[in-house]
Amino acid sequence: MNLASLDLNLLVTLDALLEHRSVSRSAEQLGLSQPAVSAQLARLRRHFGDELLARFGNQYRLTPLAVQLRGRVRTAVTGVERVFSAEPDFDPATTSREFSLLTSDYGVEVFGRELAATLEREAPDARLRFLANTPAVVDNAVQSLTGIDLLVLPHGFIEGLPHQDLYRDEWVCLVADGNEEVGAALTVDQLRTMPWVVTYHGPTASTPAARQMRMLGIEPRVQVVTENFLTVPGLVAGTGRVALLQRRLADRVPADLGVRVLPCPFEAGPLMEAFWWHPMYEHDPEHRYLRDLLARVAGNPAS
Repeated sequence: MNLASLDLNLLVTLDALLEHRSVSRSAEQLGLSQPAVSAQLARLRRHFGDELLARFGNQYRLTPLAVQLRGRVRTAVTGVERVFSAEPDFDPATTSREFSLLTSDYGVEVFGRELAATLEREAPDARLRFLANTPAVVDNAVQSLTGIDLLVLPHGFIEGLPHQDLYRDEWVCLVADGNEEVGAALTVDQLRTMPWVVTYHGPTASTPAARQMRMLGIEPRVQVVTENFLTVPGLVAGTGRVALLQRRLADRVPADLGVRVLPCPFEAGPLMEAFWWHPMYEHDPEHRYLRDLLARVAGNPAS
């Protein structure tokens, strides 16, 4: 394909359309008129031979091809933005670039506030974007990191990418205060029979501690699945459920929520949080600044 024959402005329009699924909202974001965006959508439809946005009732939905394109388009737009925002001498005090991190709500809770505050002091015109590190993102980490600065994730999920360790944490168990079946400590047999709240449950998605339980023959009786660690305590409170949670989050659970924090009745092993990046950014000065910033802040996160 001859890129010189393509109007790369269409890439920006396509990105907006795939995100908003609306011509009017896309036009507002792009600062264009609705007829102009409609005309560009028509050109995109002719190029791909696909509707991209298909009407269902009063709303538009992405076609299967559009769903497939969404991640690629975002990566491409991010790459173009980085090319044209590059500076010969990087100065945090004058940069206006956006720094992006893929992390769970656990990471945002532990170090997000301090990271944002430090960036505001050192790079007041920069922007910080937190994106959810979903199982699909983690399973395709190399591709994901071509358009995202850093992936914050414990060891045990990906390998072969440059990384830096941040801090250690440990797994604990949560049960409801009113759960009379559980005494001062949990037993392995109780873990086998109690209903569970689990995070990121699936064939390739689970916490390292959950995978370790399976290796020990403890197969949780899953009752609730959530992809937000911060929702776990509320899903345990007032029930007979049990859950695993990181100690740093467990220490932040309000005392009046009605949950107890107990040691794991098996050797869960430590959780080593780290951040990972694509090799092509190894010597990028802006990227090195972000890595240093995250290491300074999250290497000793505020408790």
